Amino acid sequence: MATTRVATTNWAGSLMEGSGTVALESSGIGTFEVNWPSRAETPNGRTSPEELIAAAHSSCFSMALSHGLAGAGTPPETVQTQASVTFQPGEGITGIVLNVKARVPGLSEEAFQQAATTAKENCPVSKALAGVTITLEAELLA
Repeated sequence: MATTRVATTNWAGSLMEGSGTVALESSGIGTFEVNWPSRAETPNGRTSPEELIAAAHSSCFSMALSHGLAGAGTPPETVQTQASVTFQPGEGITGIVLNVKARVPGLSEEAFQQAATTAKENCPVSKALAGVTITLEAELLA
């Protein structure tokens, strides 16, 4: 069954001087302030499209990796993924780094690296961001 999630942004003013809010409507968990300086300079308590993409990517990748590991008979104890999305004004999103650390009892380093690579390639958010270079740094914790 397909699902649809909804977020709405209300913006006032020009790009450089304006500001807005983005509401996560499907979950209802919050409304967050956005503006150009929070995107191109310092967050100062506001979010940005790139931070929201990082949140989506890190959670999607963690789910995909957990699913793949469990399907192979080696469910993880923990998976922690940090997604770092780089935005260059005038160019756009120039890269994403996924840094994952996972504890998976009984799994070899080689099998873990393969599972992480497969998750990166098949996570729906990775697929949606296929036009961007996505770098994977994966660490199997003892």
